[in-house]
Amino acid sequence: MHTFNSFAVLIAASCCIPLALAGDASVTISSPADGAKLNWAEPTKINYEVMPGAKGDHVHLYVDDKETSVLRQLKGSHTLETLKPGKHEICIKIVNKGHTPIGVQQCVKVTVE
Repeated sequence: MHTFNSFAVLIAASCCIPLALAGDASVTISSPADGAKLNWAEPTKINYEVMPGAKGDHVHLYVDDKETSVLRQLKGSHTLETLKPGKHEICIKIVNKGHTPIGVQQCVKVTVE
């Protein structure tokens, strides 16, 4: 019975390893804030910090589901050209070496006036 319990614990623990590896990745967009109102005549500065985790390599920046930039720095800022008036979603997604998103991202919704 002791052998079975040890085996069950080992199996349960090994099932959680991929979750732990995915859990060490994160994206933080510090500005603009979610819900921010931006001026249409000014470029938009994105401040961010990324922890790519074991599966990530670099990050891509998206505006309204369209990739606009590849970001190689894990912490810094990036300036977007002026955005058209209206509502927009800005996302930073961690991707692997093949440029495929690993499922870790952060998005902010902004309104340009």
